[in-house]
Amino acid sequence: MRVVLLGAPGSGKGTQGEALAKHFGVDHVSSGELFREHIASGTELGRQVDDFVTRGDLVPDDLVITIVGAAVRAAAERGGYVLDGFPRTLAQAERAYELAGAAGLTADVVVYLSVPDEVVRQRLTGRAAEGRADDAAPAVIERRLSVFHDETQPLLDFYRDRGILVTVDATPPPSQVTADMLAAVTQPAT
Repeated sequence: MRVVLLGAPGSGKGTQGEALAKHFGVDHVSSGELFREHIASGTELGRQVDDFVTRGDLVPDDLVITIVGAAVRAAAERGGYVLDGFPRTLAQAERAYELAGAAGLTADVVVYLSVPDEVVRQRLTGRAAEGRADDAAPAVIERRLSVFHDETQPLLDFYRDRGILVTVDATPPPSQVTADMLAAVTQPAT
């Protein structure tokens, strides 16, 4: 199974990605976790990523594809993946589709975790207690929401046009979202 999770920051992609990966017995590949690992390790790629993340901006496509691409290929070779946090822009999606298509690694389904902006604000503000202070500053939260709406929303049409998009309400408790998501990925895309 090859799944892509889309959603605003704080929509639960990490939590749901782990649950879905466990259910299907595949790797959970999180661009955010990969970025944080590079930043914490002080790699050159991590320093580049950190500059963008600190401002609440999207990491440039080439840098994202370099970091995420290898992890996705390795996961696909092991039987599949649940990918969260990538792609975030239409350009990334088109490039990923081109690369994955050539390698026979395209996603089977794309799950959009839908959540209102106010819920996103509450969730991101709460992340400071989890040591994710990059999410807690109000200006950064607003910037991330703005970037999401401007850059990521067009992905919904991209995947809907391919017939692989399903939408799940991500506001209920995580266990309910997981159940709804599992039901959705076994139904035809809408």
